[in-house]
Amino acid sequence: MIFNKTFIVAEMSANHNHKIENALAIIKAAKEAGADAVKFQTYTADTITLDCDNEYFQIQQGTFWDGMTLYKLYEQAYTPWEWHKELFEYARSLGLVAFSTPFDKTAVDFLEEIGNPIYKIASFEITDTPLIEYAASKHKPMIISTGIATEQEITEAVEACRKVGNSDITLLKCTSEYPAKIEDANLLTIPDMAKRWGVHAGLSDHTAGDACACASVALGASIVEKHFTIDRSLGGPDAAFSMNREEFSGMVKRIRETEAALGKVSYELTDKVKKDRHFARSLFAVKDIKAGDVFTEDNVRSIRPGEGCSPKFLPKLLGKTADREYKRGTPIEWKK
Repeated sequence: MIFNKTFIVAEMSANHNHKIENALAIIKAAKEAGADAVKFQTYTADTITLDCDNEYFQIQQGTFWDGMTLYKLYEQAYTPWEWHKELFEYARSLGLVAFSTPFDKTAVDFLEEIGNPIYKIASFEITDTPLIEYAASKHKPMIISTGIATEQEITEAVEACRKVGNSDITLLKCTSEYPAKIEDANLLTIPDMAKRWGVHAGLSDHTAGDACACASVALGASIVEKHFTIDRSLGGPDAAFSMNREEFSGMVKRIRETEAALGKVSYELTDKVKKDRHFARSLFAVKDIKAGDVFTEDNVRSIRPGEGCSPKFLPKLLGKTADREYKRGTPIEWKK
């Protein structure tokens, strides 16, 4: 992917609550809030887990979903595959990039049929290198969240992409807590990931607010992804840590302001700054000085404005004789 600005992604996830009208409204609101893209998740409960309620499949991790089985959660959260084509087409009609996260090979095959342009690998799938390799083999840009990964597992995920000739990789710093604490964000990892693995890097953000998102842009994040909903009161598995339209719009505004503030490396002075140099310090006669008088700290000082010679010449000037008359309040000229 070529980034000339931060690629801001609205993650729909399960916030549609199994109503396609909610999904369409989320897409429309994401566009209005300034998102560049909307992202979906492509799985079914049967493709991601088993319908089993033994202890292995019970959620007891201190999350919003404790007390549910994995199957029940994903049965509630999945986006029906029969919606995908309509949702993709609607997003594209609004000028949004629409893409998805596949959770198995059948999802990749399905997404290929509807022209999915980017593959996102979720944090909990980063260890599934055969899935990563299969998605990467389609030679679309790969975005990989790293929330649960060790350094070695990140290396293996990157190598899985490169093994099939795909080097268009963006790693996302992600804290797999819902919601995540700001102090656990460790955003300095973003530029390190980019350098360490020779890839693009960004942020999949589960913290409240947009402080982490904006800070990540200042650190070089090329992608920012946030969960998005039209109204948290509608509920749903991910609603509690999702942004609404007003919040997302504010984040977009502040990210674009952050980009503008970053600008470029420059030591050039603008015309406005050059003009303002009038208020810099320079050497002035603070008493009348006659030709032949000696310059001293009593009759020459470094003061504002900046119309005289630089204060750096004061040590060399002191003790020398004036070659002409200076009235009090006139700038000293330095001539070698």
